[in-house]
Amino acid sequence: MKKSITILGSTGSIGVNTLDVISRHRDHFEVFALTGATQTDLMFKQCLQFQPHFAVMVDSLAAVELENRLKSVDSKTRVLSDVKALDLVASDERVDIVMAAIVGAAGLAPSMAAAFKGKRLLLANKEALVVGGQLFLDAVIAGGAKLLPIDSEHSAIFQSLPENQEAWANAVDKIILTASGGPFRSVAIETLHLVTPEQACAHPNWVMGRKISVDSATMMNKALEVIEATYLFGVDPSHIEVVIHPQSIIHSMVQYVDGSVVAQLGTPDMKMPIAYGLSFPQRMKSGASFLDFQHLPAMTFESMSDNDHQSRFPGLKLAWESLAGPKGMTAVLNAANEVAVELFLNRLIHFDQIYSLNVLTLSGYTPAEPKSLGDLIEIDQKARALAKEFAKKLTVKAIR
Repeated sequence: MKKSITILGSTGSIGVNTLDVISRHRDHFEVFALTGATQTDLMFKQCLQFQPHFAVMVDSLAAVELENRLKSVDSKTRVLSDVKALDLVASDERVDIVMAAIVGAAGLAPSMAAAFKGKRLLLANKEALVVGGQLFLDAVIAGGAKLLPIDSEHSAIFQSLPENQEAWANAVDKIILTASGGPFRSVAIETLHLVTPEQACAHPNWVMGRKISVDSATMMNKALEVIEATYLFGVDPSHIEVVIHPQSIIHSMVQYVDGSVVAQLGTPDMKMPIAYGLSFPQRMKSGASFLDFQHLPAMTFESMSDNDHQSRFPGLKLAWESLAGPKGMTAVLNAANEVAVELFLNRLIHFDQIYSLNVLTLSGYTPAEPKSLGDLIEIDQKARALAKEFAKKLTVKAIR
């Protein structure tokens, strides 16, 4: 029987790649629902090609436009709007698999809805664990969901570990997350103040959305991945290391207590971890190109303990600092960073002030321990409001 899938964030990079993989295996998968925010043209094309039961547009005007366009071609796809519809299509009893690819904290609620209903949950939204933490994992356990990481780094770690957690609980020495270093790995640190959004979004290896591209440039994506790995794999943060690997061939590694290191390699293409998540525990063709070892460039590595890299990427250490704080601090960090990146993309703060705003917000707000999804949403909202207040002190002449 075909597996039915809902894609949360189908118009983003992960969503587009997921549909690409599915298009190669139409005999195994069918699309139940697609969701997006405002990209009506792309959503319209996706609906025509995959004919989902539902299409959700969070923006109400975009929903009306999509509905009218689908009616004009006699499409049977039903258009829904608002964020509550995301929960509905993620938890529907007809759905087997949910690809959680909505960027940011907005993806937490529908991901938890899918978890409570016991779906196979393909987690490309790292913020769900960064914000949700143990509460999110509790939802997975309570619903009997199967949680599979889609981030290339966490998928690599997952593939480098035995499936049975009891088999490696005492065998792992540390987890090694690799980072490309982004577009500013070797530029003069004093020039970072003048970086433009266009420069920050020009990643040398990966094709990603604007927010994730900026996070890669500041190394905040790696900070969020450290937090995610802590929860996903149940390791102490002190046993997680970040290493810069500019070629993005080794996606991450696991070092065992006997000195062995197991790594997952591949071209920098998100279709590989997506295909693995869809077909697990089997494997299927993804459409990604294969590594050519006869022409493979030399693989190099750089330590994050280097003083130059610590000065260039100060935001990375905020992962360990927020994890060491009260529960809920990682949600504060994520909210502050989302606000800071948005302000930078709108040219309202400088690139290096993203870190400054994150630090100010973490220093200015210590939340009570969250006990529910409502508590997490409240922490997120309060942290965003505080970050915006602090940002007023940082606002500078826009960079052009």
